[in-house]
Amino acid sequence: MIVEPSLPILIVDDYKTMVRIIRNLLGQIGFTDIDEASSGAEALEKIHDKSYGLIISDWNMEPMTGYQLLQKVRENKDVAEVPFIMVTAESKTDNVIAARKAGVSHYIVKPFNATTLKAKIDSVFTMAAVA
Repeated sequence: MIVEPSLPILIVDDYKTMVRIIRNLLGQIGFTDIDEASSGAEALEKIHDKSYGLIISDWNMEPMTGYQLLQKVRENKDVAEVPFIMVTAESKTDNVIAARKAGVSHYIVKPFNATTLKAKIDSVFTMAAVA
């Protein structure tokens, strides 16, 4: 693993089952410091209170989408550099392009497994180390 297993990670999804799945996958690949938020607003509160090394957010949430959360994170100079992985059931090219323009670090289409998640996380941190 390229990334330290104690890296604090925030999962943001309004669907509890998906949060549980992502938490379990992160556990399978060795991560131990995992928090969750069920909305973009709750995520922003948690980000304000704790320093995260990675944010994994669903795109489709209400009332604030994952895309809107990404924009707010990138606008905040204190957390703008935190890697952000967007998770979605849709692989629409327009969404991928919009997320890239907004500063997403990586994009994962559901369903995915621990191997895919690990590869995306490793890729994010490899790119960050090179930059």
